[in-house]
Amino acid sequence: MSVHREIPLDFDGVLADEGNGSVVRRSVLPGGVRVLTEAMPDQRSVTIGYWVAVGSRDESPEGYGATHFLEHLLFKGTPTRTAMDIAAAFDRVGGESNAGTAKESTVYHARVLDEDLPMAVEVLTDMLTSSLIDPDELETERGVILEELAMDADDPVDVAHEKLAEVMLDGHPLGRPIGGTPETIRAVTRDHVVGHYTHWYRPDELVVTAAGHLDHDEVCRLVLAALRASGWELTPGALPAPRRAVDTAGAAASRVRTGTHTVTKAVEQANVLVGGRSLSTTDPDRFALGVMQSVLGGGMSSRLFQEIRERRGLAYNTYSFSAGYSDAGYWGLYAGCQPDRVDEVAALMEAELDRMAEADVTGEELARAHGQICGGTVLGMESTGARMSRLGRAELVTGEYVDLAASLARVREVDAGQVRAVAARLAAGDRARVVVAPA
Repeated sequence: MSVHREIPLDFDGVLADEGNGSVVRRSVLPGGVRVLTEAMPDQRSVTIGYWVAVGSRDESPEGYGATHFLEHLLFKGTPTRTAMDIAAAFDRVGGESNAGTAKESTVYHARVLDEDLPMAVEVLTDMLTSSLIDPDELETERGVILEELAMDADDPVDVAHEKLAEVMLDGHPLGRPIGGTPETIRAVTRDHVVGHYTHWYRPDELVVTAAGHLDHDEVCRLVLAALRASGWELTPGALPAPRRAVDTAGAAASRVRTGTHTVTKAVEQANVLVGGRSLSTTDPDRFALGVMQSVLGGGMSSRLFQEIRERRGLAYNTYSFSAGYSDAGYWGLYAGCQPDRVDEVAALMEAELDRMAEADVTGEELARAHGQICGGTVLGMESTGARMSRLGRAELVTGEYVDLAASLARVREVDAGQVRAVAARLAAGDRARVVVAPA
């Protein structure tokens, strides 16, 4: 059954039947807590995630880096569990736990056997609701985060991508690195982190998603019991917090910092990025954008790979990508090449985008892109973690659930004219280049 529906904040029921016993359900618990699950009867594992709709873009200037800092600290202990207790709880059952901070959301997740789901719910709930944010642990973790930033700064590809985000969204919080900078991390105080925690980590902001061998009603029961035990106030009938407002005016006010932006590093190879503004995650043309990206730089048969690597031998690695957010986005083309070939390679990448804006892709290219996206999506959805993440994105980002069959159909409906049109949208905007290269 193909379902494509907007999810009202108070909706409670079945969202979709994906077939083979895989049913997607959503409930709103007291306090406005949202729970979405996908039953996968042929699995033995369950992946569960606790999502909060706060990311690095939501930080105050004086608290820049607090979201990622808080993510680290939630693993460092509660009144009833030490950091070692939290780690050992998952280790002793062969499970996995982790977390991730993005620019518009944060998620804490775990993968365990179905029989260990009650433990995972108890531990994740305790972490999320009752973190001590211990001052000594905060200072220890400050050092860990500074080392993490130093590690990223040693990777020239990471440096290039961070610089591209900065120049694509100049003056907008989305253009800042998720983890902060060494200067801002040194300046973050416990008050910044605690204020961030108390403001965002509350029932109406919480979304729990789970996929695997599970029963929806049992997941709701476990989550509700754990939240009540934590002492959180769960008001009956409370609605979830509204989804993130789309601030197109704020995004439009930022600009692309055109020109070439060079970062000097002690590297052998130049890392070259060309980029411009792209689509938001809710733009109607996003499926056409995916097909366009596949043809342009989505694999070994893509235009970039064939032209720059196979025909000219100018790069080992080249690809295209797009980064989309609720109200903005940008595209990028990447290649690693010899420092004296930077201008040539950048011009070739831009020429391939311009060519797509001027003429339709071939039928073979279109069919190949459809197959690549649809096949890759289905393969990815064999993972309970991927299904869990898909539910979280649907709830927090788009506010709609599109079942897998309908999503694949949208991809296959994209024609050559739509690909050309979206390429023209991208090609018409301002561009910038980022180069990370030796002095």
